[in-house]
Amino acid sequence: MFCEKCGGMMLPQDSKLVCMRCKDEKEILNRDEFKLIQENKKTRKLLILDEDEVRTLPTTRAECPKCGNMKAEWWLLQTRKADESETRFFRCIKCRFTWREYS
Repeated sequence: MFCEKCGGMMLPQDSKLVCMRCKDEKEILNRDEFKLIQENKKTRKLLILDEDEVRTLPTTRAECPKCGNMKAEWWLLQTRKADESETRFFRCIKCRFTWREYS
């Protein structure tokens, strides 16, 4: 429910709805409609990933000029004027060598 005065969110507190912004109060007529549910977050896990293990870029079949591997990640980047085409970058999955290709 939202406050009629300021538009802020109203949350149940004791037997009233209280605006989180202006602290305006409104009586709760039907208690079953307004229940504040809070979740307990007991444990938090910190996940540390090695950059080499995370693959978020798309892959394609392209020959690496350094090691000859046939699989590479790729992305596009506008490196020249806006009326010219993008530059395609490739990174070898095996040796991590990066090269570019112009259109």
